[in-house]
Amino acid sequence: MTQGAASIEPAGVRVAAALPVRFIGLSILALALPAIPFLFPVNSYVVNIFMQAATYGIAVLGMTIVLGYTGQINLAQAAFFGLGAYAVALGTVTLGLSFWVSLLLGIGVASLAGLVLGLTTLRLGGHYLAMITISFQQIFDLVMVNWTAVTRGPDGVPGIARPSLFGHHLADDKAYLVFCIAVLYAAIGLVWYLPRTRLGRAMQAIRENEMAAEVTGIKTLVVKVIAFILCAGLAGIGGALYAAGFAYVSPDNFSFKVSIDFLTMALLGGAQSPFGSTLGTALLILLPEWLRFLKEIYLAAYGIAVILIMVFMPEGIWGIGKTAWQKIRKPRTAKMGAVAPLDLDIPVEGQAPALHIEGIHKHFGGVSAVDGVDIAVTRGTVHALIGPNGSGKTTMLNVLNGIYKPTAGRVLVDGQDVTHDAPHVRAGHGMGRTFQNIRLFPNLSVLENVMVGAQRQHNPIGRSDAALRARAMSALAFVGMPDKAHMLAKNLPYGHQRLVEIARALAGHPKLLLLDEPAAGLNQTEKHELADLLKRLRGHGVTIFLIEHDMGLIEQVSDRISVLNFGRKIAEGAPAEVLRHPGVIAAYLGENVVAAA
Repeated sequence: MTQGAASIEPAGVRVAAALPVRFIGLSILALALPAIPFLFPVNSYVVNIFMQAATYGIAVLGMTIVLGYTGQINLAQAAFFGLGAYAVALGTVTLGLSFWVSLLLGIGVASLAGLVLGLTTLRLGGHYLAMITISFQQIFDLVMVNWTAVTRGPDGVPGIARPSLFGHHLADDKAYLVFCIAVLYAAIGLVWYLPRTRLGRAMQAIRENEMAAEVTGIKTLVVKVIAFILCAGLAGIGGALYAAGFAYVSPDNFSFKVSIDFLTMALLGGAQSPFGSTLGTALLILLPEWLRFLKEIYLAAYGIAVILIMVFMPEGIWGIGKTAWQKIRKPRTAKMGAVAPLDLDIPVEGQAPALHIEGIHKHFGGVSAVDGVDIAVTRGTVHALIGPNGSGKTTMLNVLNGIYKPTAGRVLVDGQDVTHDAPHVRAGHGMGRTFQNIRLFPNLSVLENVMVGAQRQHNPIGRSDAALRARAMSALAFVGMPDKAHMLAKNLPYGHQRLVEIARALAGHPKLLLLDEPAAGLNQTEKHELADLLKRLRGHGVTIFLIEHDMGLIEQVSDRISVLNFGRKIAEGAPAEVLRHPGVIAAYLGENVVAAA
């Protein structure tokens, strides 16, 4: 492990030269699709099928954001789609507004509904969130059917006018189809680019491990709400174009079945890719048409085909193709300049504690996991917290990190009370964390994992992607892993995953680093390297609060040790003194063994 600058060539940083071949093919395909109705004789029915695929595709791209990127379940996409459609229908027909004003109204109403549903993710997730979205969809259906004074009920709203664009009225079906496809392409570009932004990386981090995302400084609730807003907004756009395209809407067009269709389209093509979602949409709409030659049994054949694809291709069609391409393509690399040394230097001013734990209690029902613990951690030192299994060490770390709220007591960082702050707020104060059970973002690259750690608030490195990337590479070089930047985190050996988790914490420029058994699962060579790494960190002024069972490592790196037993502090002091304390020996070996000795 070397800290100095190094000229490296990470195999995973994709070269811009590799992109043209891919984009040339996609561009040809993109231009060919809208030209089909003009180059070949097609009837209005075929045009309508393409129009439905284009407008549905925009809504399904919203599912890519909320489900594929953020990992949140949404079974109310048809309701958002319907809000956009009814806004255009009622705006143009009933209120006499222009299409563009009605479109903005539809996007706003759908996005507001997405905001409301997104806020429910504060306390709900998984199947509970699915139930909430289903309930919202059912409420929407009932309102559209029964509020006849406004929505016209089951009769629907006919006579919806199409927009004018640059002075040309899009009355011709083929011209309007081209307009819809252009909007679809713009939406694909937006959704494709999103994972390359701070917001997109935060979404994917939440999908992979929400607790780790929060601890690294991501405002998980805010990100999930934004994901729902973007999802609903895209559905609103798709619904608005659908309403103008078919000139008629009714509640049947936006039922719960349509939400299931949207979900199936996303999963069928590959929910984590906008191209996969678009492909799934096209297939699910076109497949019944291709199977009509089977006459009476075509619907059964269609259902069986979809089931087989989803069972044997859980990553979707695009995911299977992407995996196969990655296996056969020749790896390309991009040369990067010298990696700057990692800036970790933190001035040690006086002896005021970097971390002050005052009378912390944490009770779970009638069980006292932490019972009145006081610890002061001096700046620029390694302070170890040890104790037998079940003594409350990890509970204490979770209290310090904000994962648990203490029953009583205070936590101060640099003299600032953070007792009631959320984990992402504490990360903004310069508190980094690793976990006993590694919590990486397994389906992100090593570089992306560490960049997420660099995104925390108030990081002095700045907010630009270039600064985040440079900081991440410096952190990886510090732990000796710059050449692994391209690899998926889940493909690394266990010891390297430990180092990536430490690098992710270091990328946030921490003043205080909480390490929960970092040597767990490492071999002796890796433990020696870890000890050297911790000594180097201490030399840079980083304050380390360490939980560890390996006493050899504790003796090598610790300046001071505190000992817990049954949630209470039973000893504290220098390593040589504490490790020979009779009470500590008794806690580890038992009173009978000590008495016999």
